[in-house]
Amino acid sequence: MSLQPLSSSPSTPPRIVVLGSLNMDIVLRVPHAPTAGETLLGRSIDAIPGGKGANQAVSCAREGAQVHLIGCVGNDAHGQALRDALARDGIDTAALRTDPAEPTGTALILVEDSGQNRIVMIPGANARVALDDAALRTQLQGAAFFVAQFETPMDQVARAIDAAHDVGCKVMLNPSPVQPIAEALWPRIDTLVVNEIEAQTLSGQNADSPEEAAQAGQALRARGIARVVVTLGSRGAVAIDADGARHHPAPKVQAVDTTAAGDTFLGALAVALGEGQSFDEAVRLGIRAAALCIQQPGAQPSIPLRDAVLRSPLPPDWTTL
Repeated sequence: MSLQPLSSSPSTPPRIVVLGSLNMDIVLRVPHAPTAGETLLGRSIDAIPGGKGANQAVSCAREGAQVHLIGCVGNDAHGQALRDALARDGIDTAALRTDPAEPTGTALILVEDSGQNRIVMIPGANARVALDDAALRTQLQGAAFFVAQFETPMDQVARAIDAAHDVGCKVMLNPSPVQPIAEALWPRIDTLVVNEIEAQTLSGQNADSPEEAAQAGQALRARGIARVVVTLGSRGAVAIDADGARHHPAPKVQAVDTTAAGDTFLGALAVALGEGQSFDEAVRLGIRAAALCIQQPGAQPSIPLRDAVLRSPLPPDWTTL
């Protein structure tokens, strides 16, 4: 099954509001993750802008959206560096607070030669996110999507989802790191984006294969969600909606660093849906963007621009499950 090419310059860029974390990623490249008691020589260490909220905002911006980011950083050099990085991508940071009492969030990331990563996050100022309800509602008015994850306080995420629902803004949720979702929130989520582990934890069903991911996604969708995407890494993603489930394979590429691949996927997905593309077109764009991301090191430096995504090879056709 073939799709028409996506436009690289939509006439009216969608506006997307993101609530989420901002971290300075301390990235250590290592041959392999050390076992208990093992000391090994690393290959390099770098400080790179990251955090799921900031990564997803950057992905949305590089796909062509107008992006507003809500979050919190510390009054320190890392916080200023993160602000500067966002400004270079044209992201509106008027709602980005600076907390004088907490340091900017930090993530320690071990990247193995295989491209796999292991992450430890210290929330810092991310735990101090506090919403201004009036300003939030103003930002959400007319936005294509409100995007959130779980690296900021759950009570603030829930308040923001309620506000988005009240003003008619669609909600895209990436429940990572995974934790239970309040029953009242499920019907307020338009699009849920989960990986295998998150899908299994939230549904109580295995999601290791495309067929299992489809069943887990159907169980999640039954809670009132319009669309569910289960990402499967190198095996692509499964899209589930009222028309059923489709497995979208990923192109074969050599992974260098999988950090931010999921965030890159989500940003491309949100922007394509905000432009009015079909669900399947949006999922395929997300897969292409993520495939480019994992071929480069680092979080935000690896997130591609829309034009680069459109020049990348198309993934294989999808299969109805």
